[in-house]
Amino acid sequence: MSAEAADGTSGGGRSVLDEDTPTGRLTLLGYSGGMTSGTAPRPAASNPDVEPVGLAAPIDHERALADRHALIQLCLYAMDRARSGGVAERIEQGLAGIGVHAMRPDGQRFDPSVHEAGGAVPTDDVTLEGTVAETEVVGFVDHDRLLRAPVVTVYTRR
Repeated sequence: MSAEAADGTSGGGRSVLDEDTPTGRLTLLGYSGGMTSGTAPRPAASNPDVEPVGLAAPIDHERALADRHALIQLCLYAMDRARSGGVAERIEQGLAGIGVHAMRPDGQRFDPSVHEAGGAVPTDDVTLEGTVAETEVVGFVDHDRLLRAPVVTVYTRR
């Protein structure tokens, strides 16, 4: 390098400091004032005539509900065939998170409008007659709408 001038520049007015050496000063792009410290003036707003990127088309609610129903049915199918109890439990928890709940009516009164009888267990106890003894296949409701009736075994009188 050549000898430094009294003002800290080499002969051509260029700073002796390398361009990558930190100076503590910011160069603001688009600001003609050169180097400065502090906050740059706020740029002007974008062109209002330009269409924003990434805006989705209006939602087709019927299609969204049909897709939701199809995904729920797929989850029920997968849950019925899951070999791992943990996987089946996780699917059930995920469905519950969106309002789809399992129906296990053990001990409740048999109601043919929401239960499907899959078998009968004879009993001598008159108070148990017509009560669900066991759930064979879990049923599901989507909020208040029955998706699949539980298949149950019902106590019957001997």
